[in-house]
This record gives sequence, C-alpha cells and structure tokens, in this order.
Amino acid sequence: MQPRTPMMRQYCEAKAAHPGALVAMRVGDFYEFYGDDAEVAASCLQITLTGREDGPGNRIAMAGVPYHSVEKYLARLVGAGHKVALCDQLEDPRKAKGLVRRGVTRVLSAGTVLEESMLPDRANNFLAAVCVVDGRAGLATLDPSTGEFLVTEVEGDRLGERLLQELARLRPAELLAPAGAEEEERIGELASAGLGLTVTPGEKPDGNRAERTLLKHFDVGNLAGFGIEGKPSAVVAASMVLDYARASGLSLGHVETLSTYSVDGFMQLDPTTRRSLELSQNLSDGSRRHTLLSVLDHTVTGMGSRLLRRWVEQPLLDPEAIRERHESVGRLADHSLTRGDLRDAMKKVSDIERLVARAATGVASPRDLGALRNSLLALPELDEALRKVALAGLYSIRERVGDHRDLAHQLRLALVEDPPPTVRDGGILRPGCDLELDKLRELSRDGKGYIASLEATERAATGIEKLKVGYNSVFGYYLEVPKAHADRVPENYIRKQTTANAERYITAELKDHESAVLGAEEKALALEADLFHRLRQTVANHAAALLGTARAIAELDALASLAEAAVVRAYVRPEIVDEDVLEVEGARHPVVETNGLFVPNDLVVGASRRAMVLTGPNMSGKSTYLRQTALTVLMAQMGSFVPARSCRMGLCDRIFTRVGAKDELALGQSTFMVEMVESANILNNATERSLVVLDEVGRGTATFDGLAIAWAMVEHLAGIGAKTLFATHYHQLNALADQIEGVFNCRVDVEEIGDRVVWTHKVVPGGADKSYGIQVARMAGVPPSVLSRAREVLDQLDESERPVEAMRASTKSVQLTLFEAGQPEIVKALVELDVTKLTPVEALLKLDEWKRRFGKA
Repeated sequence: MQPRTPMMRQYCEAKAAHPGALVAMRVGDFYEFYGDDAEVAASCLQITLTGREDGPGNRIAMAGVPYHSVEKYLARLVGAGHKVALCDQLEDPRKAKGLVRRGVTRVLSAGTVLEESMLPDRANNFLAAVCVVDGRAGLATLDPSTGEFLVTEVEGDRLGERLLQELARLRPAELLAPAGAEEEERIGELASAGLGLTVTPGEKPDGNRAERTLLKHFDVGNLAGFGIEGKPSAVVAASMVLDYARASGLSLGHVETLSTYSVDGFMQLDPTTRRSLELSQNLSDGSRRHTLLSVLDHTVTGMGSRLLRRWVEQPLLDPEAIRERHESVGRLADHSLTRGDLRDAMKKVSDIERLVARAATGVASPRDLGALRNSLLALPELDEALRKVALAGLYSIRERVGDHRDLAHQLRLALVEDPPPTVRDGGILRPGCDLELDKLRELSRDGKGYIASLEATERAATGIEKLKVGYNSVFGYYLEVPKAHADRVPENYIRKQTTANAERYITAELKDHESAVLGAEEKALALEADLFHRLRQTVANHAAALLGTARAIAELDALASLAEAAVVRAYVRPEIVDEDVLEVEGARHPVVETNGLFVPNDLVVGASRRAMVLTGPNMSGKSTYLRQTALTVLMAQMGSFVPARSCRMGLCDRIFTRVGAKDELALGQSTFMVEMVESANILNNATERSLVVLDEVGRGTATFDGLAIAWAMVEHLAGIGAKTLFATHYHQLNALADQIEGVFNCRVDVEEIGDRVVWTHKVVPGGADKSYGIQVARMAGVPPSVLSRAREVLDQLDESERPVEAMRASTKSVQLTLFEAGQPEIVKALVELDVTKLTPVEALLKLDEWKRRFGKA
C-alpha cells in the first residue's frame, strides 16, 4: 500500500511500527482499518468492506466499527488470535491545527487484555515467557489483569517435558518464545501443537539488560530479595514478559512484587493425567461442565474461583500446609451459620484484583470505581463474620484483610450511587464533591433552563403558535418557524437555514446564552474527567494494600467453597500420615455421584499391597473406580475433604493416569503408539511415592503382544513399589498375585441371571475369569444370530488356546511362567528390555524397530 494522503501516511507509520498487528485508527466516531487489515477485520467481524480514496486514482479497502462499541469488536478479533494496535487521536480534533495527531496507545493481544468482556471470569489470563540458558529453563507468567507475577526455573533432564507439564497447568493465554532460539522455538511448537497455546515470537534480551529491566521496574539495588539472583533463565524470562507488556501500552504500577516457586514443591501432573481426570476441562467439549472444579466451585467471587482452580491444578506436597487447609475447611464446615454470613458478605465484594489492576493501568471506568467502593464498604460486615471463626489459618486471613475505611469514605463521597460506564458523558461525581464543578453545572443548568423557556416566550411575543426551539451540531440552537408564518418573524431574527417546510433563525441573545451553556457544559465535562482521573490515581496509589486484601478474600472464598462442597456432598476430612498408605472406605467419584445413585467402594494399599490387578467386564465401573481413586488423592492434597466415609493416606509425589484411548492422527500416531508413549513416561518417572492408574494398557495391539506388555508393566511397577491400580481384560494377569510380592487381585462383581448379567459396581477381592463380552453385546442390541455365532467361536477358542493353564504350569520365574509354551521372538526381546533406562524417544525408536523386525511374523 503506497500512502498518498497525510492521514494514510499516519496509518502506515503505525503499521510499520507494529508488524503483525491489525491497526485500528480512530477517525471521528469510528475506528477504521485499511488495506489488508480491512479485509481481515471485515471477514472476522462480518462487517461491510468499503473503500477510501487515497489520492487521485488510488482507492484502498476500508472497514470501520463505532468507537463507542469498539470493545466487543476487539474481543472478537483478539479471540480469533489477532493482535490489534489502537491508533488514537492524541488531541482534540476541534482544537487541532491541520491533521489531528495520532499514535498507538495500546496493543491488545490474548495475554495483554484488561477489559472485562475479554477476560475469562473464573480463570487467570497469563502472559508467559520461556527462556533456556546454560541447560536451565526459566518460565515467567504475568496476569496483567490481577498483577500476579510468578517465575520458576527448571533444571535437569527432560527440560521440555517438565516445562510442558507446567504450561499445561497454567494454560497461559499467550506464550512468548524467543525467535531464533532453537530450544525455545521447539518448546513453543510443542506448546502450540500439544496444548493449543497462542505462541508469539519474542525478543530474548541479554542477561545484563534483563537484570536492569527488573531492577528498574521494582526500584531495587539487587534481585536477592526475589529469589532469582543467580538464575539467569528466570531473570531473562521475567524481563521478556515485562518488556512485552510495556510495549503493548500497559502501565504496570500494580505489579509490585515477583514471586518465585519451585515445580518440585507441588504434585506433578502431566498433561495426559490432567486431561483424563477432567480436573478443570472435560473431555467432550473442553468446558468446565462435569469436571472436578465444577463440583467443588461454590465460590462467590471471581478471584476466589481463580484461586480454587489453581488449588485443583496444583496439589500440595507439604503435609503441614495441607493439614492447615483441612483445619480451615473443617472449621467453616462446622459453623454453617457463620459460613453463610461470610458468603453473603463476600457476594457484595466484586473482583477487587481486576478492579485495582484496571485503575493502576488507567483503564478503570466510573462503574469500576463504584464497584470497588461497594466492595470496600462491605468489608466491616465480612470482618464481623470472620471474627467468629478466626483461628489458625482463618486468623491469618483476617489479619491480611486491610482497613480501607478512608479510601471507601473518599469514594463514597465522590461517586454518584450508580456511576455511568464511561467518562465521556459526565454524571460521575456527586454535588458537593467540587465547588468549581458545582458552579459550572449550575451555569449550564440555568442556561438550559433559559433556552427551554425561550420557546414559550417567543411564541407569546410573536404570536406564532408553531414556533420551536431546536439544536443541531452545525450551528447550535435555533428558532424554527413554518414558512406559512415567515411574514410574522421579528426583525431581530437572523435567518440561517431553509428547509422544505420551515425557516430557521438565530438571535444575538440566543447565541449569547448558547455560548454560556455550551462553554459551561464543556468545561464541566473536562473538569469532571480530570477529577475522576485523580480519583482513579488515588486508587492506584493504594494498589498494593488493596491487592493484599483481595488475595486474602480469595483464599477465604476458596476455603468456604470447599467447606460448602463438603457439607452438601457429605465429604470427610482425610487423615494425612507419614506412612506410605492409601486406605479409603466407601469412596465415591465426586463428579459421577452428582448424576444419581452411586455405589461406594473401598481400597487398601499399603506395605504388602502395592499393585492391584483389577478385572471385570465392560460397563462394570472399572474406569470410574480408577479415576475416583486418583481424584480422592488429589482432592486430599489440594486441601479439600474427600467423597468417602473415611480416608487415611500418605502423600503422593505424582499421579500418573493412562485411561482411555485416543489417536493422534495429526502427529501420525495410532492409539497403540500414543498408549506406549504415555506408558513409557510413567515407567520412566514413577517412584514408590507415586500413584499409577492404568486402564486396559496393551489392548491396542495383538492379544499376546498386549498381554506381554501389560504383564511386564505390572511387574516393573510392582518392583518400583508405586501404588498401582491396573485395570485389564487380560485375566491371565491374575497369576501375578501368586508370583510377585505386593500384587493383589480385585474384580468388579457381577450377578449372573441365566444368560444375563447385572452390574453391581462393587469391587471385591479376587480375580475375574470371564469378560462377559457377549452379554454386553446383547445389551447393546447386536442381532441374536451374531451372538449365537460368537458363542460358537468363543467355545472353539477356549479349546485351542489356554494361556492361563500355560502360565500356571510352572513355578519358575515369572517370565517363564507366562511364556514357556513356545516363546515368540517379540516376547524374548521384551523380556530382555530394561524399560527403566529408556527415554520416551528411545521407546518409540525401539517400537519402530520391533515393528519392522517382527511385523511380518
């Protein structure tokens, strides 16, 4: 696009300064896009694509949206993955000499939005950056809408894998990955493909410049107080986030501290486990419906809901911190009336975190400050209720809720009861707030009163009954007289305009009053806007104290939510012990039980019972049993009560799940390949303190291959000592209980009535020897002729292949017991393989080698 007019040169300069962004330029009452940007915006927003002349014979595409509703259009563009640069008018067009000065004031992207309509209500909106320096990976995350700034550093093997686990937990709205940096670009590609994150190439500053950025922002002499001194990757990542946010036009005065944390301080959950347990997103449509979070979330504030989500996604490993949460939840659960009073008080508290962030960044509206005022006025009621239960952790929360009476009083005196959504129309401040503003309003009001009475006065003076007073933006107030009465117009009327049916006039007196009215009104609006901006800055000056209060209330809300869930759902407090056990009586699945009746089940895993082989037919409830066990452990370690009659458990360092089958067709991976990759991750990383939940591993390949792999995996996990639940259709695995210490059998019981079965959903000791596949097929509506033929084939197979008897024929080593009857080459290779020394990539290569070597066998 070759610009010819001065305004289009302005546009192209803004475009050149912000490559990759759609430039929206304010022109009068519209924000306009030009050229290629116009075509993109018109397509995305479904608005009309028009054109504009850019000099003689040069026409360019144009699309525009009204400035007063631009936010909803920006939300759609950003939601579609676009970055938008707002090029605003930097001076009053009425006072400009020549072309109005314009410049980019903000760049909106997925990770830098502050507007309420563009933010997820119950989740953080993180901007993240990743950086690798000398084999260490730094990850920084900033939520500009709340001021939360976090950084961690990861070292050791599998940096990419561990970073992806943390990114899966945080799910940032936008991830900065330095362009040209091989390791960071690879992580960005994996995050984009595997997690669906928006990845933006970012600039990677050198270590010295990155450190100077942080020192200047926090106005400190060194970084020792933040815990990142000597951690160059963390420093660079944090600097990248700040630089990008500032380049986007954000003021970051509310970001007053940087918190460091260690990923080793929390239970590790890989993306597969998060997905299969449906912690905060379900498997069907990715929403929060039918998730653990949806069951536990009874919060009444947005900030409380965001914190509870973090607790669900980040279970604790510190037993004292877990017990403290349990104690607070129990106290709130035991005091129902006080809990109700607390929740009622918190319902009057708006999202203080985001209100303060908008004030600090200069985008808070009068309505935002009104919401903050109402929130601060509700704090005494909250404190009165909290005082009744404030012991231990709850006492600490009460101490952290600040005293903001002075600010609340100032806001109450200044703002009208129901402030408007924008500054431009005035009506923000109460009478008496400012004497000069009151005088200007009175002058404007008196002048309008005169003009309002002028119509009656002039009708009486001229005798023209149809005379009217009107107004337009061209020449202000006027007197309109029908043409039929034009001969009765007084001499002091000055004709200004002729219409089809009337003549329009002005008078010197009318113009004098108009000047007074419009001048006073304009001055009043300007003064009121200035006073509001000062009030907003006052709020920004209190940002640190207000954010401290907000985070204390968020914690109280999250704890009250867990207490509410515990009471409503009849959960019990788990006992956290040092012993490595998991003993649960009457356990239930927290989500499934919300849909109706549920059959509780017990589980005991201890020193002599480490690996359960769980058999039973399809539809009997094996997968539900596995998931409820994992969720019970996770809920206990996040500080929640659990759905059971009793629970006694030691801490788990990680939960691994392999539940369900999924092809990764886009990556060229079959169900079996995905299953093996995920299984390799478990086998390589599980410890004796891990909980491993596996469902039907090995079913994606040939029967004997799958059986061999399943057998070897159970053997390996039992050797590690990990708490393992292994659900399978391979009844042959029941033999492991007689061969390996720590392995025990359970089955989901069924009742047989003739050729029909009834699922009891009850887990009992012992192994099953039938799959009831034909009965399940009959229940699904498979034709009787097919069922009859299936029974015949099954009888023939039972006669020709009896692997159970083969396995039990010898008391030699486990490998010989399973495979002594004519070992295939693949089985020998599998027996000789040491899976503990394989990385996931090596496991894939080994599988590929076996496929080529044994595929024709």
